[in-house]
Amino acid sequence: MGILPAGQLRVTIGEDPPDRLDKALQREVPEEAALSRSRLARMIAAGDVMRDGIPVTSAKAPVAEGEVYVLTLAPPEAVDTVAEAIPLTVVHEDDDLIVVDKPVGMVVHPAPGSPSGTLVNALLAHCGATLSGIGGERRPGIVHRIDKDTSGLLVVAKSDRAHHGLAAQFEAHTVTRRYLALIHGVPDAADPRLRGLQGISFEPGRIVRIATHLDRHRTDRQRQAVTFHGGRHAVTRARVIEDFGVAALVECWLETGRTHQIRVHMAYAGHGLLGDQTYGGKRKVAAKALGAAAAEAAATFPRQALHAATLGFVHPVTGEDLAFESAPPADMAALLETLRAGAEQG
Repeated sequence: MGILPAGQLRVTIGEDPPDRLDKALQREVPEEAALSRSRLARMIAAGDVMRDGIPVTSAKAPVAEGEVYVLTLAPPEAVDTVAEAIPLTVVHEDDDLIVVDKPVGMVVHPAPGSPSGTLVNALLAHCGATLSGIGGERRPGIVHRIDKDTSGLLVVAKSDRAHHGLAAQFEAHTVTRRYLALIHGVPDAADPRLRGLQGISFEPGRIVRIATHLDRHRTDRQRQAVTFHGGRHAVTRARVIEDFGVAALVECWLETGRTHQIRVHMAYAGHGLLGDQTYGGKRKVAAKALGAAAAEAAATFPRQALHAATLGFVHPVTGEDLAFESAPPADMAALLETLRAGAEQG
């Protein structure tokens, strides 16, 4: 599976595929391609999906493991993306790529609901003429995303050669991404409930490994859900850094990079993120355990308490090993200190 230079995408069907072509392609295409099932169906009908050089024009066509399809990508729908002079925290920049520390509340890429104020708008203004072009266009190359209300480190390509090199590393899962999260409860290898969950295992160093598939929620298409049939393979590891009794600071790292992966996996394990209105449920930090101040701070935290703290990869042009770290932003740092103070008083 990989992006071809001539605006095409090569997709190999994995094991146990869905029973029809559009569903199989939706599962296999890279997330950065942003191809919905409806768009894939339109591409199939238009003859833009080929197997062995022959167009396959039925979305219901059967598929088999190992088959290779080539998708011809039409130019993206016109979106008037303008350069906006939005302040950025730049951690590293050279001729081929830029690493930024994204603030809470910033969307990465323009979309119908967020046409401006995004990271791409800011990068167009910041980078200007230093963008040498991605796919023939002077634009930044987005190779991964973090949610609007998640803060932290993000690498963006400024050149075609960097874009292809970084995309290959993300596809091969060789990029190091570690997150800090504040969660409900404390994962414990001795917890029989946790041990009894399918897909949960434990590794040395008190590491919890969560391995499932993730797919769109059946009734809420804006959410992801754990599944063990279909969907995309997803693996998250988590390690407790600080134990507050009824909450914890954990370090999470990704073997795969699926939409909302950490949030969904921690909620599945029964340890949803503080402030996560989508996956966190109605669980609250008990005032009896950490005091009224900590309980109030946790209950009113306005976003998922998640920060992309570490990012490491091989420079796609120079071959240099690069690693970057970022401290949690002020809101999450304040919540962490309040939890610490509550635990000390308790």
